[in-house]
Amino acid sequence: MPNTSVHLSYQRPGGVTFLAIMNALGCVITLLFWLLILFKKLIPFPGNFIALAERANAATTYGFMIADFLYSVPLLLLATAGLWRMRFWGWTAAQMVNILWIYSITIIWIRDLYSKLSPGGILFLPFALVSVWAIWYLWRRREIFWNVNQTNKY
Repeated sequence: MPNTSVHLSYQRPGGVTFLAIMNALGCVITLLFWLLILFKKLIPFPGNFIALAERANAATTYGFMIADFLYSVPLLLLATAGLWRMRFWGWTAAQMVNILWIYSITIIWIRDLYSKLSPGGILFLPFALVSVWAIWYLWRRREIFWNVNQTNKY
């Protein structure tokens, strides 16, 4: 019986490996960032503020945290595993993550223009910049994620 397992280390392009590692790193940093804020209480809970503007700002930050736990972290995990294994669902998750990075950093930087530069704006900017390139790169390489089990050219 032939061996049907596929060892993909020689088939995965370097750019895909780089993006899988970046997604794993982004996942870890995102989790550490929000857990630090949550457990160190670096930002008071919205209910601790009396002024509406302060309450709204804190609620927005906690909203980002909840959204990252619900959407970004699972998508980053899927993108990491799927890119590493060269699967179409990993490609799809990676493209979704790329848009989330760009979307989030846009909001953060617009907010920071009217206040002060935030740690998240600095920490997550490299991921957004990589995402601009990654969207183009993954689009150009999309066929290898659908044909990985049919050919061995990558």
